[in-house]
Amino acid sequence: MDDFVRTKLVEWGLSEWVERFKDEQIDAESLCELDDREIDNLIPKAGPRVKFKKNLKLLKEEINTNQETVISFQLSYKLAQYCIQLNTFYLHCKQEHEEAADLVQVMPSTSDTGKRKSDLQSDASRLQSPAKRQRQSMPGFTEPVILSDVKSIMALVNARINDEDNLSAFLKKKISDLETDKRELVGVFGKTGAGKSSLINAIIEEKNLLPSGSINDGNSVVIKVEANTHNFKYEAEIEFITKEEWKDELWSFRQFPDNNKDREMEDDDYCDAVKKLSALYGEEWKKKSSGNLMDRKYFKEIPEFLESSRKILTCESANELSAQFVKYTRSDSKQGNEAKIWFWPLVKCVTVRVPNKPFLQHVTLVDLPGSVNCNKSRDQMWKGIVGDCSTVWIVTEINRAAAEKEAWEILESVSSLIGNGGKCQKIHFICTKSDLVDDSDDLSSADIHDQIVKRNIQAKDGVRKEFNKRTKIKKHFRDDSFKVFTVSSKEFLKGKHLSPEESEINKLQRFLQDLNDCHSETVNYVNQAHGILSLIQGANSRGVEDKNGEVCEELERIMICQLDTLNKEMEKSYTFFQKRLDDGVEKSKHSGKLKNFLYPGKKGCAFHRVLKCVVKNGGLYKPKNGTLINLNMKLASCLTDSIDEEFRKTFLNGASCGAFNREIKTFSLNTDSLIEKFKNTELQLRFLKTEEERIKSKLIRIIRRQKKIVYSSLTETIVNIMEEGYKKAAECRGEGSLYNMRETIKNHVHSKDIFEQAKNTMLEKLRILMRDILDTLQKNMKESFELSFKTDGSSLPDVSTELDMVKKRYDQLAGTPDNEVSLTGFADQVETAEAWTQTGLPRGSAV
Repeated sequence: MDDFVRTKLVEWGLSEWVERFKDEQIDAESLCELDDREIDNLIPKAGPRVKFKKNLKLLKEEINTNQETVISFQLSYKLAQYCIQLNTFYLHCKQEHEEAADLVQVMPSTSDTGKRKSDLQSDASRLQSPAKRQRQSMPGFTEPVILSDVKSIMALVNARINDEDNLSAFLKKKISDLETDKRELVGVFGKTGAGKSSLINAIIEEKNLLPSGSINDGNSVVIKVEANTHNFKYEAEIEFITKEEWKDELWSFRQFPDNNKDREMEDDDYCDAVKKLSALYGEEWKKKSSGNLMDRKYFKEIPEFLESSRKILTCESANELSAQFVKYTRSDSKQGNEAKIWFWPLVKCVTVRVPNKPFLQHVTLVDLPGSVNCNKSRDQMWKGIVGDCSTVWIVTEINRAAAEKEAWEILESVSSLIGNGGKCQKIHFICTKSDLVDDSDDLSSADIHDQIVKRNIQAKDGVRKEFNKRTKIKKHFRDDSFKVFTVSSKEFLKGKHLSPEESEINKLQRFLQDLNDCHSETVNYVNQAHGILSLIQGANSRGVEDKNGEVCEELERIMICQLDTLNKEMEKSYTFFQKRLDDGVEKSKHSGKLKNFLYPGKKGCAFHRVLKCVVKNGGLYKPKNGTLINLNMKLASCLTDSIDEEFRKTFLNGASCGAFNREIKTFSLNTDSLIEKFKNTELQLRFLKTEEERIKSKLIRIIRRQKKIVYSSLTETIVNIMEEGYKKAAECRGEGSLYNMRETIKNHVHSKDIFEQAKNTMLEKLRILMRDILDTLQKNMKESFELSFKTDGSSLPDVSTELDMVKKRYDQLAGTPDNEVSLTGFADQVETAEAWTQTGLPRGSAV
């Protein structure tokens, strides 16, 4: 699916069908070719289907009446190339003009205005990374321009390839794979009132986007904030839990006993249930059965919930959107006695898309609840998002940042999920409200500034010292992964100028911009495009065929040797983990952690209630004012402790780090040396070099994803095995029920040998990962060089000009000396393009 289709569906008011069209891979070309039967399958509902057919008909008429769309493909192709080259030439001249103007403005000046502008420009230059300054200094070549040009070139090349043979199909797939959009997730944690929403609003400079203030305690909605790259609207996409899940929750709510009302109101689960039911149904829920509460009348405003689809809100401003989606994320305690329906109990996730935010093009900010949820789908989504965060922000007020118990508890509770069980590389501890000073009315501005700076320094030092004490967190992260920031969101949003010592909002913005730029696909895209064009041209202009078989044999020999080396290194890691897990099993059996949990020394009645909640919720329980209890993690702790340090070293969260990643990076087909030996196959070997880099990058992504599964399998296996024991324990009633619950859990743990099973499951998943790495390398590389050297490429188009154009872009990204002669080269290319347009001769003919 392409942007054109998505944009049209949104324009036509059919946003809820975007995912369906995406799943069916409907692009601009196939959209206009849909027949009635295919439309019926895509949109089964009569109303939206009629609207779609009407708009599609108008679109076809518009295309047919627009004369510009019926020009010949050959002319449009040549014209597109001409425009690309002309645009680049224009940008070069424009940038030279702007640089000359800037030079005049920053010349020494006696005026204050000139001095301030010079200082600002100097500061802006210093804030950029050296690599970024180098790329921006390249005449006429910024990364967005290069990426746009190369994408246009590859789209035109793709259209010229006929899907007639294996090589052509292979090439078209390679070009389509270039379009993948990857995102970096930044998870934002913090207790109620810590300033998460205000921080996000300040970062994206949208004062009224996310509602701030007291979020409802029962709210477990995940809120994502990202750039809207499709239009200039403010959008919110709302994903609901399923009807079946809500039915299950309603049934469980009705299982609370009617007796002993005073104790009920002290029960955390009961209080959460009351908040959810009251938010959605008002007072009606008290008089209705769980079946009656599923009546359609309660969901008139959200038919999407009953239809298992997503609701899309589209607005012109942040204020308007915020007012519309607030009922899906929180309850407003200021409503008083006014009856109002809030839909957050049914919502799993809200994705907010904001226009004109380029630094969020590849980055998503995720406002996360602090811990797991009893709803299974919410819990799975929460764990999945937390594990995918490359950066985590812990937000707390500055006054007691180092001593803020809840903030550190949140970080400790997620440390294994984001560290060894995730892909987090950085933890940012963000202290909010840094501008507040006690008794500021009696102080001068200078004194206030000094106090703010002093307090911020003290807060940073205190937080770092506290981090060094947290061994549970540190075993998953290196010291340089942790940074502390002090911010004032309120003053920043007011537009008040604050020094970097007073507020570091700008630093966080630059961090996101760098994260976005580092994730930019420009370099990888251009590199891979250059390799694909090299293969097309090499296959199309094949010379001496008798050398191809010899090259293939040499490549296979090198590959087998390299795979064998890689396998031996991975086996060493496997053997080490096997030994460490054997030790962990023995420690688990004799640690006494289960006994300490079951007999904590509390009074029987108090612990009876806690244990009842634990077994009812599958081993989890979060008291309102207490630490999260996770019996499953307690049972798995000796196993995880036995491997944590080595697991972090082996699968370090960083593309160039960790034993597995390091071994993959050393894998090489030695294409550079083969080019020297087989000159006539240079283009094909250039493709193989870029393909090797692509596959190794893909493997690193696979390792990041799979290592989370490997690590979490220890706890997940225990969760699965303990499920039956928890159910049996939850059925214990009456006199002696506390004793019976304890014995049931204890007997279940010992009879199932859960620690041995957890160890074997992890080793099995590690073995699968190792096998996937070897299979992926062997299969992909073998397919690539067999198609490159053993398949006839006579049907492929001549792409010599495109190859030359992309090569120039590639050299510009690499910062080669060719910059100095770029104008001459592009003038020649424009002249060549004009000649093609005038003569219509085939490529390669004399002009």
